Amino acid sequence: MPQATPVRAEPASGSDFAPLLRQVRAAGLLERRRGRYALTVVTNLLALAATATGIVLTGDSWWTLLLALPAAVFSARTAFIGHDSGHSQIAVTRRANRLLGLVHADLLLGMSYGWWNDKHNRHHANPNHVDKDPDVGVGALVWTQRQAAARAGFTRWLTRHQAALFFPLLLLEGVNLKVSSLLDLKRREAGERRLEATLLLLHAAGYATLLLSSMSPGKALAFGLLHHALFGLHLGMVFAPNHKGMEMPDPDGERWGHLRRQVLTSRNVRGGPVTDWFMGGLNYQIEHHLFPSMPRPHLRLARPLVRAHCRTSGLTYAETGLIDSYRQALLHMHEVGAPLRAARGTGQGLEAL
Repeated sequence: MPQATPVRAEPASGSDFAPLLRQVRAAGLLERRRGRYALTVVTNLLALAATATGIVLTGDSWWTLLLALPAAVFSARTAFIGHDSGHSQIAVTRRANRLLGLVHADLLLGMSYGWWNDKHNRHHANPNHVDKDPDVGVGALVWTQRQAAARAGFTRWLTRHQAALFFPLLLLEGVNLKVSSLLDLKRREAGERRLEATLLLLHAAGYATLLLSSMSPGKALAFGLLHHALFGLHLGMVFAPNHKGMEMPDPDGERWGHLRRQVLTSRNVRGGPVTDWFMGGLNYQIEHHLFPSMPRPHLRLARPLVRAHCRTSGLTYAETGLIDSYRQALLHMHEVGAPLRAARGTGQGLEAL
């Protein structure tokens, strides 16, 4: 499978980002696409409404569980809109973007917009930095051998096998997002906490009413679990290829500039319209990290400019296919757990990936 594309060399000294920013601005790629986003939002709302109508019409039947798949897919579309609003990609004003985010995250998904936005902005500021990026902090999974060495008991076993368990664990991510959202409410300011708590309760009440009025409690529980499992799997499959297995800045090393920090820690996933749709445009991860407020439809248009600029600056522009991106991410997770397996004398696993 193809690996990272063009040349690897030492980056040029000084700030190399300003010329690229001028090019992108001159091409109009930072301008809002409100009409395109309005169509995206309306289409997604209609798809969610159609799915809910299908649940009501199918009723108390195990066949209703088949609708958990479109429910998960369009929930992921909803999350992508919330993500874009958090980066101010959609509207001009901060207030309008926040309103869009609250509706799509809290009301439609039952996930705190404030919690997600804070966590995600910290990730963007310092991607793959073990002390500053919450996405590579210690959790169910770990991302460095130093983190792995501190594991004990069940978590040590989990780390030894984390590559093999990665996709099964993603089935829990949909529930984890909601639990983390609720736990974060206590640290938010009173007004913000009341607003988000109200929206989260409205979501929970609406979701429970839809399921329990359409099917028996047992089927409703099965539908809810399947919906959230598929939703978490979908989001995990989108976010996993973006940074896992890419460079991780040394906390004690030199400070990287914006261009190097964002390019060397990110990986693009090559593909066509289907890949772009499946990944919500986040397969253009390098462009997204360099220009987080760039509207999603413009990311693919910025790619040739960014790729050429990286070549001129002597920076590796990492781009590969979807399957190979998973292989690279899983291989990194496998290597993180290698010392723990060696200590147990079980050096087997995913080297053949």
